[in-house]
Amino acid sequence: MFHPGHRARRRPGGLPQLTDPAATRLAGVGTAVPETVYTQRQLLDMLAVTDPRVRSVFLNSSIEQRGLTLPTVGPDGAPVPESQGELLRKHTEQGLALGRAAIENCLADAGAQLSDVRYLCCVTSTGFLTPGFSALLIKELSMDVSCSRLDVVGMGCNAGLNALNAVAGWARSHPGELALLVCVEVCSAAYVFDGTMRSSVVNSLFGDGAAAVAVTAAADDEEHELPPGPALLHFSSRIIPEAVDAMRYDWDDQHGKFSFWLDPQVPYVVGAHAPGALEGLLHGTGVLPSDINHWVVHSGGKKVVDSVRINLGLTRHDVRHTTGVLRDHGNLSSGSFLFSYQRLAAEGRAAPGDLGVLMTMGPGSTIEMALARW
Repeated sequence: MFHPGHRARRRPGGLPQLTDPAATRLAGVGTAVPETVYTQRQLLDMLAVTDPRVRSVFLNSSIEQRGLTLPTVGPDGAPVPESQGELLRKHTEQGLALGRAAIENCLADAGAQLSDVRYLCCVTSTGFLTPGFSALLIKELSMDVSCSRLDVVGMGCNAGLNALNAVAGWARSHPGELALLVCVEVCSAAYVFDGTMRSSVVNSLFGDGAAAVAVTAAADDEEHELPPGPALLHFSSRIIPEAVDAMRYDWDDQHGKFSFWLDPQVPYVVGAHAPGALEGLLHGTGVLPSDINHWVVHSGGKKVVDSVRINLGLTRHDVRHTTGVLRDHGNLSSGSFLFSYQRLAAEGRAAPGDLGVLMTMGPGSTIEMALARW
């Protein structure tokens, strides 16, 4: 986040030099997916889909496989229908397992312990729990009962960056202490199997998974101990009110349960507004779009990723981690961008001084962005 008096300066080489000694940094990242993985063709066979239009949606999604927690198969070979209560129990049980694994992997990557965590923020959009995942995970992991916490529920695929903004704010006001953001999405707890195109678009796209990222700001006397991850310099949000109904998770009277709805025009609406969202993020920083070295974009689906890429003038290489996550896991909702960030971090190509943009898209319709510097 930029502070009063913060400025971006141009070096002789033309790249901006951004300075913010109070910036928060990403100190580690971890992910988790179910052990049960299905290819798109396996899912089509399991659902006995013969409609060529539906088969085309699955097979032209740029998704090869996804981790899912599906119901048992009945005598007819089809998944046994699940009640809303059964879906919520699956959301809770599988969410706790995935969330725990993501946290443990994240802390290992950060070189930290559970006892180091002073703030826990949990994000989910695939079920409703009270108490939420933050309280349940603190109990599950025997974390310090004085750990501050926050639950972000129902914001959708963009919510990871909304929550990261809040987590970064907490870390900045508590220098030297460790905060965790955990995105837990059990998308198979929101599936409806009815063969309609509405349900098929959702069923062809989403996967289960959890992702966690550790965030910290160094105390004044600990600047030499800053983690190697990027500093979070600035966040921005752009809502598209005229597309408020384009992405929904609401009650389906016909099936007596909640279900997703995605308007076919979503990719084009998001793509068309992406340049304006980027302009808002970079306004006043001195940073040009051409200065950005790395892009971490939500794996929303083939069409939305292509639309964003084309409208922002990005290359396929720029979104390689986004498309790789989509290929291997599908759309993981709020945690997708952290899966992409993990791949970028593992690649080891980000150099000190490099700039990056984190971008998520979701209901509202909304585009969230963050500017980062390694």
